[in-house]
Amino acid sequence: MSSEIYDTEVYRRFYENFKPLLNGENIKHVDLKSIREDAIRTGTRTKFGSYGWRSAVSSRVAPRTVYLGDKEVRLPKVTNLQRDLIEKSPEQLHKVLHLMRTLPFVHIRRQMGDNPEYNPICNLYVSIADSKNYRIAYMWGNTMWKPDKRPGPEFTMIHIPEEHQLRQQVLVLPEYNLNIALGTDYMGEDKKGFLRQAMWYADEHGLLGLHAGTKLVRVRDAKDGKLKTYGVFLFGLTATGKSTWSCHQLGLDHKRGEKTEVTQDDIVFLRKDGSALGSEANFFVKTDVEKNLQEAMYYALIDKTALFENVMIDAGGNPDFLDEHLCANGRAVIRKDRLKVRRGRRLVGIDAKSINLPSLDDLDGLIFAFITRRNTIMPFAQELTPEQGVLAYLWGESTHSYASQPARAGESVRMVGTDPFIIGSRAKKVNHFYDIVMNLIDNYPGKVKFLLYNTGGVGEMIEEYMDGDIKRKKMIRKVDRVPINLMADIQRGDLRGTNRYEMGRLGRREIVECEDWNFSQFKPENFYSEEQTENYIHSLMEGRKKFTAEISEEGLKPEIIRAAEETFKLFKGKPSKAEEITIEATEPAEEEELAVPLPVESKSRPRRPYRGRYR
Repeated sequence: MSSEIYDTEVYRRFYENFKPLLNGENIKHVDLKSIREDAIRTGTRTKFGSYGWRSAVSSRVAPRTVYLGDKEVRLPKVTNLQRDLIEKSPEQLHKVLHLMRTLPFVHIRRQMGDNPEYNPICNLYVSIADSKNYRIAYMWGNTMWKPDKRPGPEFTMIHIPEEHQLRQQVLVLPEYNLNIALGTDYMGEDKKGFLRQAMWYADEHGLLGLHAGTKLVRVRDAKDGKLKTYGVFLFGLTATGKSTWSCHQLGLDHKRGEKTEVTQDDIVFLRKDGSALGSEANFFVKTDVEKNLQEAMYYALIDKTALFENVMIDAGGNPDFLDEHLCANGRAVIRKDRLKVRRGRRLVGIDAKSINLPSLDDLDGLIFAFITRRNTIMPFAQELTPEQGVLAYLWGESTHSYASQPARAGESVRMVGTDPFIIGSRAKKVNHFYDIVMNLIDNYPGKVKFLLYNTGGVGEMIEEYMDGDIKRKKMIRKVDRVPINLMADIQRGDLRGTNRYEMGRLGRREIVECEDWNFSQFKPENFYSEEQTENYIHSLMEGRKKFTAEISEEGLKPEIIRAAEETFKLFKGKPSKAEEITIEATEPAEEEELAVPLPVESKSRPRRPYRGRYR
């Protein structure tokens, strides 16, 4: 795209004028203790002693987020809306300088990470012209640590919710370690703003930022009966199960020493030895949680330390985590040390002692698990070769849901690393991932495994039709969802080594046996004709080809392109080379954090297709 819409000299001058304003008399420097009373004054107290707030904007404004700077940090392609924001950014940045001199702000300084190597200092400046905004600083501050002498770069985020929503936007200046959120009061912008900056900075300094949860799992090996410890990475977009499966105990036998320990649920920094540095002290989770399905998260949510955003709290102070009449993106900051499960009469914590995952030298194995959510023909579990694992990272597949985006229901979403926060070249991220995992394969033979889990289901049918000049979609048959206890059994079997896989029609090994489960009821032929199945496969492969071609233009390694081509050759009558594909212009995919109410089908609450939903 043309570089004429960017003006790096303007960005440089802005930053020079901006820095002295951070010590203005209108800025109050605070800590968590001093800001608490101001924050809870505008909150609603629950019966548990926790507090909740409601934001006017209930999701990130990803379509209005732009990256300003040199070519290396710019969005690979921009929408018309983003182009307009970039063109007008000089005027908006000048306005930010005025607002920074004029409005009252609080400044809270916290630290990301807990390791000897990489711990960014995070400086959040929030305008409190509206006193309700104290809670933004307070909630975000609870996700990080008090700064100490650990090494780390300095990051800054400016948050001005009072800007008019007509000028709502997020301006990212990566090379100056600066993010600016305007016209939104959603705390998730601050969380993701700092984490996005941290991933980019890590990528530039030898680490690899990943949008993934991590955990340690101790299981009894089926072959020798010995207790073994595995590190697990869980990649996935919001709403596919990343947080759920980072915290789930998988039905392990704790009496025999088996257990899951949670390290992180969102962002980590991968090192060459397979270890991963954690980022956050506590978690910012979706709250549509049921006690019997997501036990650890439920107990953290009913603890007095939980901080709610956009969760239904009734007149009696009772939070209802499943009531989405007002907002489908209920969130909470929960304490990691409050993640607990019941063992007899006791509640036992499941948080790992460290937020960091150890290296492969200290583990029996490492698993890279990619979570997708597809509702037609995708098997619930697939074993991948290392090359297929890299392709899974490249494609980052999921689908839009009928509940959150009816107009795009069933459409594929592809996002490198399932990471909507990549700054600059996406191919660079894939290449770095390839180098790290192939190095691990060489240095730790037999200790690295790649899996793909589908937390969606099979059998969905959506019909497209024209309503005048408007194309609409209608649900013909709802998905037969994978039961959450079956997915737990699958993951447990993969760790113990009891599952059986066979080569499937998608060119990968698919699960055919898992303890006492009969997979015959979930076979695609029970739901679709052979022609329909072939059409779904064709659509899947064409989408992968186009996306591979798109990322190839950013400098994808030849080895990765060849691996993709080998996959495409398995399917007849279609072009096999990525460069032969005509790329369709599409808008950048967004992370699904949309606060769109579900269709009401009862008098009490929106109907859910299956009670074991994934987050």
